[in-house]
Amino acid sequence: MSKILLVIQREYLARVKKKSFLIATILTPLIFPAIMGVFVWIALEEKDSQSLRIVEVIDETDLFFMESSEQYAFTSSIDDPELAKKMVQDGGRHGFLYIPKLDLENPKGIQYYGVENPSMSLMGYLESALKRKIEDQKLYAQGIDPKILKDVRTDVAIQSIILGEKGEEKINNANVNYAIGFLAGILIYIFIFVYGNQIMQGVIEEKSTRIVEILVSSLKPFQLMMGKIVGIGAVGLTQFMIWVVLIGTLSSIVMGVLGMQMPQQQAMELANPEFAQATPDSSELADILAVVGGIDFFALVASFMVYFLGGYLLYGALFAAIGSAVDSPSDAQQFMFPITIPLIVAYMGLFVFVLQDPTSTTSFWLSIIPLTSPIAMMGRISYGVPFWELALSMGLLVVGFLSTTWLAGKIYRIGILMHGTKPTYKILWKWIKASQ
Repeated sequence: MSKILLVIQREYLARVKKKSFLIATILTPLIFPAIMGVFVWIALEEKDSQSLRIVEVIDETDLFFMESSEQYAFTSSIDDPELAKKMVQDGGRHGFLYIPKLDLENPKGIQYYGVENPSMSLMGYLESALKRKIEDQKLYAQGIDPKILKDVRTDVAIQSIILGEKGEEKINNANVNYAIGFLAGILIYIFIFVYGNQIMQGVIEEKSTRIVEILVSSLKPFQLMMGKIVGIGAVGLTQFMIWVVLIGTLSSIVMGVLGMQMPQQQAMELANPEFAQATPDSSELADILAVVGGIDFFALVASFMVYFLGGYLLYGALFAAIGSAVDSPSDAQQFMFPITIPLIVAYMGLFVFVLQDPTSTTSFWLSIIPLTSPIAMMGRISYGVPFWELALSMGLLVVGFLSTTWLAGKIYRIGILMHGTKPTYKILWKWIKASQ
């Protein structure tokens, strides 16, 4: 055990003391806020410096009047489409909207002309505006005043409340749960790949430089493998905990400065004026904050650490086995495919099944099977998971880690000393059987 601890210490300190580790650990939490801050600043500058864009409109139906906005002004100064196109080509107009005589039941043939590809926000604005106007014309044709219908329409917001076993009530919000599940699942996926590859690269490097031959003279190959896996895993946990503290602190500062409005939302509002109408009002924002405040972040972070460690150790053993079997990273590619398949399945299942319906049968099995549970269960956990499912998932994850470690150890003890051999699956199977 003491020898494994020495290897863990060596692997941990060798990586933590590197300048690249310190730079990546400190700068990574700053990258995304900095990028979003730059985007918001650029959007504000463009909004201030952007001239009003004039769009010529020819409406052969005489039914539509396009209201101008802060970015676009609509004018109907001519009746000749060819002349309007020439105005656009000459720079006199930003674009030309042509509305031919059309059937309101099947409004086809509306065209927009421009010398450059129109922005998504402009096309969305035009389509939604014309949609509303066509609907109004249909109502007039039926003898219904659109204003009456507009007054009758009412927005309904349903508050989701979870009932506990003891009758306690807890406010829930699917959007918040989706965001937490999304971030947690993606982080697990990234961590497993990044640190798993570090294990494989480290083993290949030590094997190619013959350092491993010196190491195994004083400790067993299994001890070396376990020390390397746990040591690099400890580096990942250290980095994650630093990120939690930095991101939590920076988020509080940013949200305070922006008045509880995240920069992503500001950027969207600047890019698309209609987006601002769809953002939650103060009462909805208060509900969201109540949901966030009611989340047990200690349990969430603790679960993340368990699944990060379990998933990392499970896949880390397999990455170590691959590294011991080959002499170069290029030789490892053929063995990477079977390992990455379960990760990709878990990644895709997170979006297709887990986040869409966390209580479905497929979501349940994805969060129970050890090869997919680290990613899938973190996608479910924010929605609330029965304790027995969580215990079963964690228990099977431990069994999965022990199984892959046992299997990887058999490959590692022979492969780490083999040089010049192009391994195949058949050879790996012989190594497993030979070390029994």
